[in-house]
Amino acid sequence: MYSEKVMDHFANPRNVGEIENASGVGEVGNAKCGDIMKMFLKIEDGVIVDVKFKTFGCGAAVATSSMATEMIKGKTVDEALALTNKAVVEALDGLPPAKIHCSVLAEEAVKSAVADYYKKNGIEKEIPGFCGDCDSCSHCHH
Repeated sequence: MYSEKVMDHFANPRNVGEIENASGVGEVGNAKCGDIMKMFLKIEDGVIVDVKFKTFGCGAAVATSSMATEMIKGKTVDEALALTNKAVVEALDGLPPAKIHCSVLAEEAVKSAVADYYKKNGIEKEIPGFCGDCDSCSHCHH
C-alpha cells in the first residue's frame, strides 16, 4: 500500500522538532481527518537554512512533512513556494488516493510559514494559491 520511501520517512522522519526564534512558522490542519502540521523556517538572506516540523497525524502526514522539509532545505524562499503536493507525492514514489490530502497539507504548511515570515518582515508579497484566511477558507483544505 505504501512505498518504501513513505515507510522510511514515517519510521525515520527528517527534520523533526522546533526552531527557536524561527523566521516563519506555519500551522495548518485538516478537520476532516484530524491531521495537524506545523512548520518552522529559519531564513537567512532569502535562503531556508533550516526547517523543522511537528505533525500530529497518520503515517502519510508524517512522511509528507518529512519529505517536504528535505525538498525545501537550502532552497530560496521562492523555490520553496514552488513546491507542490504533486512533487512531494512523486518524491515519495506515490501515495494511496485516500492519503493525497496529506501532501496538500505539507504544501500549505510551507506556504503558511513563508506567509508568517513575510508578515514578520513587512514584506508585501502575494503567495499564489494561499489566501491566508484559514477560518473561512475551503480552498486550502484547512
